[in-house]
Amino acid sequence: MNDDLLLRKALWYRWLIFWILAFSYVLVYFHRLCPAVVALDMMHDLKAGGGLLGLLGAAYFYPYALMQLPAGLLSDSWGPRKTITLFFCVAFAGSLLLGLAPNLLWAIVGRTLVGLGVAMLFVPTMKILAEWFRVREFAFMTGILMAMGGIGSLSAASPLALLSSWIGWRMSFVVVGGFTLVLGILVWIFVRDRPQDKGWPSPRTEYKTGAPPSIRLGEGVKKVLSTPAFWPLAVWFFFDCAVFFSFGGLWGGPYLMQVYGLSKTQAGQILSMLAIGMIAGSPFLSFLSNNIFGARKPVMILSSAILLLLTGVLAFFTKDIPVTGLYLLCFGLGVFSSAVVVIGFTTTKELFPVQMAGTATGLVNLFPFAGGAVFQPVLGHILETNGRIAGAFTLAGYKQAFLILFLCGIITLGASLWLRETMEKEGKE
Repeated sequence: MNDDLLLRKALWYRWLIFWILAFSYVLVYFHRLCPAVVALDMMHDLKAGGGLLGLLGAAYFYPYALMQLPAGLLSDSWGPRKTITLFFCVAFAGSLLLGLAPNLLWAIVGRTLVGLGVAMLFVPTMKILAEWFRVREFAFMTGILMAMGGIGSLSAASPLALLSSWIGWRMSFVVVGGFTLVLGILVWIFVRDRPQDKGWPSPRTEYKTGAPPSIRLGEGVKKVLSTPAFWPLAVWFFFDCAVFFSFGGLWGGPYLMQVYGLSKTQAGQILSMLAIGMIAGSPFLSFLSNNIFGARKPVMILSSAILLLLTGVLAFFTKDIPVTGLYLLCFGLGVFSSAVVVIGFTTTKELFPVQMAGTATGLVNLFPFAGGAVFQPVLGHILETNGRIAGAFTLAGYKQAFLILFLCGIITLGASLWLRETMEKEGKE
């Protein structure tokens, strides 16, 4: 069979792989943001205060952040397919335990296992995309993947609000755990790490046959950490995602229900705009970077400036935002705090050789989830120390909490100014 026919098969099969991984990423984002809608139900059922609920929400982020380096190392050595399959089984067990948890301690254990399991999806997927897609296709494919994450975020808003009202938050997590297991099985059956695993040539023209030259794990880590351009990117990820995960992943729901008196369903509808912003923003920002600016850095600076504006609205007009403004604010956060990470990950990938894609992405991906792990409980502590009125956190508490997010926005903008432009590396295939 000639190489052209084999290449056509590879070009077709990669889409099957992509969509299995993309639907898996839907669940990653669902697990990440689901506490926002059911937070008050969980507080009541598990008898948890703001600080403890913040710890429960952050229990996803601690293992997720810590596993990013192992995710990169395992992707570059053991292989993405094996890594994703094994750890999705762990996520299935965690989701099951979270749904059936008799108390807060077991709920935290379950959510920790969920975070541990789904932590091993994104970095291996980036590795697979780098192997199956050409350099010029990478940003667009990452944009589609993030848009699918937006669908996961969307499912964690209004659909979860409706589902939890129907079968309860506990059984909702049990059902989602079942879907997680099914997708792990599909990954094992169909996904392959690279075209060469099926005897096909690579679409990447720099090595059409055979595997790329390998880089030892220690060398890869050392090269990434010793690259000065890596660190502004890491700081940018930490503070940018601290805003999104703190508001969209946990405290946005209680804020809308307690400050504005909205129902769980109404709050879920507004929080859905975070997901719509992700879905629309990911391919839009990729297009903007590739075709309008022809650069990565301007898009990240612009997004960071708009993020600062949005956090300023939250901090200084906490109770004075009209309902339409709340929809627009959540949409803006979805675009400029979440969808923009597509450009961040593309920049990371372009800084280093493809055979280091897993290690580089894994190292930088530690920082956004460290941001969520740090700031979710910090905001919960601030809310708790400001007291409650009739069981609800006070307006003063939310103002102080959102002022922290405004400071995160300032640092995000500052870090974006120090980023290295990487777009010129494209087109060297």
